[in-house]
Amino acid sequence: MVETVTHPDAAPERTPPDRLEARVQHAANRAGRETTEIERLPFDLSALDEEGAFVNVDASGFGILDRRLDWQALGISLPRGSGVSFRPPRCGLLPDRYRLPLLRPAAQAHTALHRYSYHFTLTETLFESPSYRWVPWQAFDTFEREFRAAQSALDAAKDIALADYDALREEVVATFLQLAIDSARRLEATGHVIPEGFNDVVVRGVLAAMPSREHLRDRLVLRYRVGVILLGSEMIAEQRKAREERLKLETAEADLRLEQHRQAAKARLIQEELWAEEERIRRRLQAEEEERRRESEVKERLRQLKIEAAKERLQEALSPLEEGAKQLHAAVFEAATAIRASLQKHQYLPGSSAKRARDLARWFRLMNWQSDRQLESLIAELEGLASRPAGKKKRDPKGTSGAIDQVLGDIIELCYADARSLTEPHRMGALEL
Repeated sequence: MVETVTHPDAAPERTPPDRLEARVQHAANRAGRETTEIERLPFDLSALDEEGAFVNVDASGFGILDRRLDWQALGISLPRGSGVSFRPPRCGLLPDRYRLPLLRPAAQAHTALHRYSYHFTLTETLFESPSYRWVPWQAFDTFEREFRAAQSALDAAKDIALADYDALREEVVATFLQLAIDSARRLEATGHVIPEGFNDVVVRGVLAAMPSREHLRDRLVLRYRVGVILLGSEMIAEQRKAREERLKLETAEADLRLEQHRQAAKARLIQEELWAEEERIRRRLQAEEEERRRESEVKERLRQLKIEAAKERLQEALSPLEEGAKQLHAAVFEAATAIRASLQKHQYLPGSSAKRARDLARWFRLMNWQSDRQLESLIAELEGLASRPAGKKKRDPKGTSGAIDQVLGDIIELCYADARSLTEPHRMGALEL
């Protein structure tokens, strides 16, 4: 008998008689009858489960060997508005000498299944399908041999059809071309207009529907399936097992995701360290390059200064006239500065300073070999002013002293640049320091 199993979390399991009496009591309570009025109906599938198996022959892909024809392809025009339904006929897409050997193995396999199996209405109702039939184990080997023979016949028929595929294709095209010609004649005889390219349309439709080599080789499949009865207790066990496996799978997936996250974080950290190291190297190289550039600029600047100094030395060596003029101006500047300081100190020109001014004029006339007219005129004017007698009591700050001071200022301003160039340290000496 088929046992009904309660949920694992329910009450403690009863023995089979206890479960039977419980079901009887439940039915009596619901129906309002006595327990003695409830019949015990036997329902035992253990023999089917132990003595045989349910087998289903599956023949798939054989529909590609046939197709439905259009009525117009046959030259027939159906009446419009007719209440009678006309179904289009079917035709084979391969010559019968190739098509029938491909179809017979499927029929042979189904015949073998029907010969060595039983048909139970109860199991069809339970399975909701008539495909599975019960085969006893003692007849299963014989069924399998005949099924293998049908499979071998199918393989042999496919090999023949594939070997002669080009020839059978041309034969089918020729047959449908002749059918199209006859259909066109019938349409013309019944007064219908024949569409342009009618024959080509029919042939193209046949070629599009005709199975290819790959379809014949791969889609024509013949196999059988074996099934056993899955009882309620087994279903619960399978469900429990499935839940456990699903939980294990979810745990494994969670661990895998965690490990992937760890690996990703580790890889990201390593990448960031690599980026930081690359940035440090880039900055160090940039700093070194900047240091080399600055050093190069300094060297270039030193080189230019050396070149300028060399040019200056060369200019000095090549121009003794200018050097002599500078020395003359420097001497005049020094004397004029001393005379002016004495003049500003005493508010008049003392005798010693006047004598120095006259001596400067005589010395300048002797040393002015380049004929510096501007400086010569200023010194001559100074000599004239210094030759006037002037004592302490005859001071005239706003007269003679002011004129002398003005002349000395002009002389100092004229000789200042040359005197400074001689008194300042040489630039090359400063660079060497």
